[in-house]
Amino acid sequence: MIKKLHEMGVKSGHMYAAGLASIGLSFGTWLLSRSTEEAGLDRADRWGIFIGEWAPTFFALGVALRLEETHRDLEEPSGEMFEHEGARARSHAGV
Repeated sequence: MIKKLHEMGVKSGHMYAAGLASIGLSFGTWLLSRSTEEAGLDRADRWGIFIGEWAPTFFALGVALRLEETHRDLEEPSGEMFEHEGARARSHAGV
């Protein structure tokens, strides 16, 4: 799933931003529900907690995508690393 998100262009920064937005949205819905609904504080708390639970998921996806991005940056698709070492070994051997 993480690889697919990465291929679709989703970056770790997007997930971190979504986590922060979730925290803000959680507070906003709690405040709005508390002041406008007749149900009172209990429902406002439920709305705030429900949306606030999304933040850890977004942050975890951000970390996983950061690892995927780092892993992709470290890979060399053509295997050049081994080719250079082989050439260096041949040059040291006098071949």
